[in-house]
Amino acid sequence: MRFLIRWLIGAIAVAAAVYFVPGISIVGENGWLVVIGMALILGLVNAFIRPLLTILSCGFIVLTLGLFMLVVNGLSFYFASQIAQNWFGIGFQVDGLWPAIWGAVVVSIVTFVISLILPDPAKKAVAG
Repeated sequence: MRFLIRWLIGAIAVAAAVYFVPGISIVGENGWLVVIGMALILGLVNAFIRPLLTILSCGFIVLTLGLFMLVVNGLSFYFASQIAQNWFGIGFQVDGLWPAIWGAVVVSIVTFVISLILPDPAKKAVAG
């Protein structure tokens, strides 16, 4: 159940990125299916590829006092869109690195805000 809620939150965040960031668009007719598919792919990229990118760029992250994480998040977002387009034929298009960085920022903010609003039943079970 928790996975489905996180997936839904991710889909809402991806939809917000499409709405707010110029350079991120949905190609085709199945808008919500594209957003749901992209949310799943983005979650998998964030689970498996982003930690590798973080480890490989650790020196830059320390040197820039963490600001390079914006680039890592943007690369993850861009890579997820390329996987969606090229491997699965999902019509989610990101036009470059800057839209990908801004899209990752929007996804992070929306995910954070929605996670604050929705209660987490796992945290209640531990606290109670």
